[in-house]
Amino acid sequence: MVTVQVTYVDAGNLYVSWRWEHDPDHPRVLILPRDRVGPPLAELADALPTPRPGESAYQALTRALSGGALTDRDRERVLATNLAAALIPAQLARELDAVILAGDRLHVRVQPSPSTAQVPWEALRVDEAERFVHNANVSILTPATVRNARARRLSPNVGPLAAAVDPPTPLGRVLGEVPEALATLDVLDRDTLRPALAEAGRFLYVGHVTTAAHALDARLHLARGTLTAADLLGWRIPNRAALIACESGADHRYAEPSGLVAALVHGGAEYVTATRWVLPTDAGMTRLFPGFHTPTLAGAVLAVHNAQEQADPVAALNDWQREQADRWESTGAPEFTPLVWAALGATYAPAPP
Repeated sequence: MVTVQVTYVDAGNLYVSWRWEHDPDHPRVLILPRDRVGPPLAELADALPTPRPGESAYQALTRALSGGALTDRDRERVLATNLAAALIPAQLARELDAVILAGDRLHVRVQPSPSTAQVPWEALRVDEAERFVHNANVSILTPATVRNARARRLSPNVGPLAAAVDPPTPLGRVLGEVPEALATLDVLDRDTLRPALAEAGRFLYVGHVTTAAHALDARLHLARGTLTAADLLGWRIPNRAALIACESGADHRYAEPSGLVAALVHGGAEYVTATRWVLPTDAGMTRLFPGFHTPTLAGAVLAVHNAQEQADPVAALNDWQREQADRWESTGAPEFTPLVWAALGATYAPAPP
């Protein structure tokens, strides 16, 4: 596997640097002018169901689901193509192509900036009918201060599954029906979660996350209370974790990415799957997305759950995303909209050197 780390930094313009893990002493750095990257990023923001300043959650969902670019195959193709052209500089593209043409497997680890935190890297359309995920494994890279923290100890990939799947909270349920494969799991609450995580090999959360002005105040909503990213610091976290909830992976939207994903990585997680934007429920999709009638969210939950059981959760999730992308490309059917499958990003944080 040939691996490249790509980092974006907002400083007026957008700076992009990359280094190949087999050649760390020769990084590359380029400037992407803001007037070049700004328009496609603004188009992406218009297409997502994440509320903008002054917009209610319902208004954001209505905007995105009743006419947003991610609900129309042709418009989404244009957006995904424009994002790739703006964010992947030609020099980097040539180096990626050289690896692919040599027949090597490619892993691209992306550390986003606040302005690029919601970019669906896997879905970027880099060629006719091909997306980034067709040519590479794609994962999210946490800052070095998180993944290489001196106190961090990677948890072993052994132990049972600890789960809180659609717990009863004042915010309501997110799944119309819990998948049969998960229906028999105990739903952990705030009081029982910590001891369960201390012995678990995996953690699966499906429910509500709310964000705030500071990343450390991002909250998991559980039966009998909430749990912030700050609360999780100091907990032992299993090797694999998944948070399928609105903006659970929003760490990189903050100047200091120290949210839920960072807390899980700091606590010992090697793989964390989370979502980049507000994840529409099937009920919301049925009400606002013309032509939608097939449950989709439960399928995404099962895909993440199954991926976390594999030797390489990143590759397994990417395989499912590639399949969803192909179905969207060939049919344009609402149940394959990138609003769901492209919302998911897998963070990979191996043991510190």
